[in-house]
This record gives sequence, structure tokens and C-alpha cells, in this order.
Amino acid sequence: MIFSYEIILLLLLLITAAGAIMVKDLMSSVLLLGSYSFFLALVWAWTGAVDVAFVEAVVGAGLATVLFLLTLFRTAPKDTRLRRPLPSLITLIVFPLVGVLLLYAASDLPGYGDPNSPASVHVSPTYLEQSYQDSHTLNVVTSVLMDYRSLDTMVETVVIFASGIACALLLRRHG
Repeated sequence: MIFSYEIILLLLLLITAAGAIMVKDLMSSVLLLGSYSFFLALVWAWTGAVDVAFVEAVVGAGLATVLFLLTLFRTAPKDTRLRRPLPSLITLIVFPLVGVLLLYAASDLPGYGDPNSPASVHVSPTYLEQSYQDSHTLNVVTSVLMDYRSLDTMVETVVIFASGIACALLLRRHG
């Protein structure tokens, strides 16, 4: 069942995404992208992925917006002029086709909150029943993130660290 706030949130996501693409001013585009990240964080929180919502709010709506604004303030106005080529016919055909194929593929996914989905039937019981015996950690979420998925968490941390270093190098002052 779709509630009215879900439709409003979806419309806000679509409007801010389209606005960020269509607007000609880079400052407006950055602010629209920050708004898009905020609305996306609300979507993640609504679906129950609070950790993803928190990261989206901090990194997407907060840090990325600040870094984009700092970059815009440190560039010359002549460097911020947009050159918009017209989209090719292939682009206008391929992207909508890919969108339709993704929607078709999404119809095969299990329903939201389905207790008979593969993740609920095969993976979750193993983590819930054996996490303490395997890792001696009382918190199951910590056990999953730091013991079962430690390599994945480490690589995510390295990517965020490398992004921070790249931003620092790009924003450093010369002379």
C-alpha cells in the first residue's frame, strides 16, 4: 500500500534529480544535489536502512555539498561555464530502454519485508544463531560488519580515505 508521503517523497526525488541535471547554474545544481541526497536519506530511513540513511545524510547531503561548494568558490568564473552538448539519439533510446529493463528485472525481486526471501531464510538465521559462537561479540550488527564482512568494511574505509585525500589534494592552495 502506497501512502501519500511516499508519493510526495518520490516526486521530490525525481524533481531534484531532474533539476540538478537541467539547471544551467552550477551553484543551483550543487544545492539541488544536496537536496536530492537529503530526500534519498529519508527514503533509506523509511525503508528501514537507518545506517545507509545516516551515511547518505552525512556524506551525500553534508560533506559532498560542502566540498562541491568549496570547489566552486575556489574556481574562476570562466571555468564554471557549462557547455551542454545535445544528447545523441542513441542516448535518448538506450537510457529509457535500460530503465524499462531494470523495472522489469525488479518485478522478480522478493517483496519488501517478505519473510520467505532468500536473505531471511538462508543468511539471517545463521548470523543470528551463530554470531556469538563465531566472533564472541554480543552485538550481532557489529559481528556482521567487523567479523563476517570485515574485508568489505575495510575496503569501504579505504575508498572513503582515498576520496578524502583526493579532495584535499584538489582543494589545496598553490603558491
